[in-house]
Amino acid sequence: MDAPAPLRDCQAWKDAGLPLSTASNEACKLFDATLTQYVKWTNDKSLGGIEGCLSKLKTADPNFAMGHAISNGLVLIGTGSSVRLDRELDLAVKTMVDIAQAQPLTRREQLHVSAVETFAKGNFSRACELWEQILWDHPTDMLALKFSHDAYFYLGYQEQMRDSVARIYPFWTPSIPLSSYVKGIYSFGLMETNFYDKAEKLAKEALSINPTDAWSVHTIAHIHEMKAEIKDGLEFMQRSETHWKDCDMLACHNYWHWALYLIEKVLPSLKASGAMLDVVDSCSMLYRLQMEGVSVGERWQDILPVTQKHSRDHILLFNDAHFLMASLGARDPQTTQEILTTLQDASEAPGENCQHLLAREVGLPLCQALVEAESGNPDRVVELLLPIRYRVLQLGGSNAQRDVFNQLLIHAALECTSGVHKNVARSLLMERDALKPNSPLTQRLIRKAAAVHLLQIQGEEHRERGCWGPSPPATSIGCGDPGQAPASSCWSCPVIESGTRRPSDHRLGTSTTKPAAVFRRPC
Repeated sequence: MDAPAPLRDCQAWKDAGLPLSTASNEACKLFDATLTQYVKWTNDKSLGGIEGCLSKLKTADPNFAMGHAISNGLVLIGTGSSVRLDRELDLAVKTMVDIAQAQPLTRREQLHVSAVETFAKGNFSRACELWEQILWDHPTDMLALKFSHDAYFYLGYQEQMRDSVARIYPFWTPSIPLSSYVKGIYSFGLMETNFYDKAEKLAKEALSINPTDAWSVHTIAHIHEMKAEIKDGLEFMQRSETHWKDCDMLACHNYWHWALYLIEKVLPSLKASGAMLDVVDSCSMLYRLQMEGVSVGERWQDILPVTQKHSRDHILLFNDAHFLMASLGARDPQTTQEILTTLQDASEAPGENCQHLLAREVGLPLCQALVEAESGNPDRVVELLLPIRYRVLQLGGSNAQRDVFNQLLIHAALECTSGVHKNVARSLLMERDALKPNSPLTQRLIRKAAAVHLLQIQGEEHRERGCWGPSPPATSIGCGDPGQAPASSCWSCPVIESGTRRPSDHRLGTSTTKPAAVFRRPC
C-alpha cells in the first residue's frame, strides 16, 4: 500500500500548477485533507473528519474562496440539502460568491465558484461544462474531476462520466497524490458503459496500490452483478470487506451489493450515516425484497423517519422515487401525497433546474407507477412505465441501481389482466435474458411467468368445460415459490425450460434439451 502523501501547503499547490489564493499554509493543508477524504470515501478520524477539517479551514482563512467552494460543493453533491429549502446553505453559497468577487482569483478558482453556484441552482449539466473547462487546462485538478464525475452520475450521462476521466487519465503519473484513485474513478465509467474487462483491470490495479480503495471495490462488485457472477461477487466482497468496511461514506452502499445476505448490516448503517446514497440504497433493497415476495416486517417504518424530512427537497428525481417507496411501504398516505404534490408544483415552475424540467415527462409518471403498483393496478403501471423505460436513465444512478424500475415493470407485466399487455412480460424477460444471461433473478422471473401463464390456461379450459369458476389470481404463485409450476414451452418463450438451460442455444433454436411437461389439467 502506498504511504499517504504529506498534506500540501501553499507552495506545494503552486508547484503542482494548482495555486490557491490564500496565504495560509494551514488552510491549504486542510483543503487537501478534505479533498483526500472525499476521494477516499471516508472520514479520517486522525484528521478530524471532513466536517472537522472544514471547520478548521474556515477559521484558518475565512476568505479562502476555494475553501468555501469545496465546503458548499460537498453539501450540494450529497443531494441532501438544497438552496431552495435550506436558508443556511443558500446564504453560504451567496457568501462564497461575494468572497470570490471581492478578490483577484485565478480563472480556475473563478470557474470552481461559478460551477458550485450553478449546481446549486439545479443546472447540473452547465456546472459540468464549467468543471470540464477547468480540466481542459488543469487535468490534475481532482476537485473538478470528482465533482463532474458525481454530477454526470446524477444526470445519467454515462459516456461523459467515462470520457471526462479518459481525457485526463494520461496526465496522472504515480507521483501525483491520489493518482491511484483516478484508476478507480475511470473504471466505474468504463463499467457503466459495458467495458467490463478494461474496467476490472483498472480497478484491480488501483486495489493493488491501495486495497482500501472502496470505489474500486464498488466497481468490481458492479461487474460481478452485471455479469451475473453471484458466487464470485460474494466471495470478492467477503474477502475484501476488512479493507472497505471502515470507508464510512461508501460502506453501506457496498453492503447493498451484498444486501440479500446482509440485510441486518444495512439498516443500522443507514441510521448511523443518514447519507443520501445509503438512504436510497436501503429503500431500493427493501423494495426489491418485497417484489421477490420477502416479508420485510416493520423495516419501512424504520426508514420512513429518515426519508420523510426530504419529502419536499426534489433535488434528484432518482431520490424522490425512493422516498416514495418508503412512504408507500410504510403506508403513510400523507407523506406520499406531500411528495407527489410538491413534485408536481416543482415541475410547473422549473426555471433552469434540470430535474424539475424532467419531472413532468419522466419523474411524475415513474412516481405515479409506484403508487399504482401499491394500489394493485398492474396494467396502469405498465401503461406508465413502458413509454419512459429508456428515459429513466436520465434520472441518474448506476445501471444496477436503476434496475429496480426494470424489475417493477416486469413484475407489473406479469400481473396484467389486459389482453393488450399479455406478451409484454415475455418480451421484457427475453430481452433481459439476452443482455444478462444466467441471472438467477431472471430465471426466477421466467419460471414465475410460465407458472402464471399455465394458471391462466387452466382457468380458461376449466371455465370452458364448466368445471370451476375464475382462474386463481396470477399472484398466487410467487417468484421463487417452492410450489411453482414447472416451466413450459407453451408460454411461447424459447428460454423457458425446467431442465438444463443453455440460453444461447435456445435463442439460436439449437437446443437439445426437451421442454418440460406442462401441468396436468384434471377436470
